[in-house]
Amino acid sequence: MSAGSVQLRIEGGIASVLFDRPAARNAMTWAMYAQLSEICDRLHADASVRVVSFRGAGGEAFVAGTDIEQFRAFKTGDEGVAYEQQIEQCIHKLESLPMPTVAIIEGWTIGGGLAIATTCDFRIATPASRFGVPIAKTLGNCLSVGNLARLSAVFGVPRVKRMLMLAELLSAEEALAAGFLLQVSPGTELDAVAAALCTRIAALAPVTQSVTKESLRRLLVRDLPDDEDLIRQCYGSSDFHEGVEAFVAKRSPVWKGQ
Repeated sequence: MSAGSVQLRIEGGIASVLFDRPAARNAMTWAMYAQLSEICDRLHADASVRVVSFRGAGGEAFVAGTDIEQFRAFKTGDEGVAYEQQIEQCIHKLESLPMPTVAIIEGWTIGGGLAIATTCDFRIATPASRFGVPIAKTLGNCLSVGNLARLSAVFGVPRVKRMLMLAELLSAEEALAAGFLLQVSPGTELDAVAAALCTRIAALAPVTQSVTKESLRRLLVRDLPDDEDLIRQCYGSSDFHEGVEAFVAKRSPVWKGQ
């Protein structure tokens, strides 16, 4: 299967980022994360860009998490810590972009894909879109404290517990009611809605937008506790390795709590 790519296009002050691996529902490979990080570096340095949109290719998914095959190489909890730190660095670059960001969502927005969408300032989606982190059912890994803080800020703790501890997927309707989504639109209207939103954003005061965005980011991430011990415990567990192998083999995992 293709390793996929993350592509950037800039036109008239509006940047568009595309996650392009539709055969795998745009699940992110290490190479795709590296490309996304490089794109963020470029956008940070480009003062001409007034707004950035993010979208998955194929119409079935925004991003369906991180490619699970890659986790088969993990042997210890320290590799889980290194992975979460790598993801956190990429997410930090995304959320600290000085210009407003928009996630254009169709279909599955799962795990790392939900983390990416959550860093965006505004999110629009189709009615069939679904949101969640069903790792209690699939992999048996965990999220960083930083990502939990981001999810809790937009969904609220009770919904985050449902997504993580009950492995529930939330509908577009519930995500809209929670304030996570700005708007839900039919797929046939999504392009026009996204274009209108990006044009509206680009016409407003960029310094006000940038300062407000950064102020809110600082409020969110201040005084986050250390979580390496928890991440190491989870990624170093037998359950995590069982979850990965079961996922790849397309069978149900057998959890042992160790």
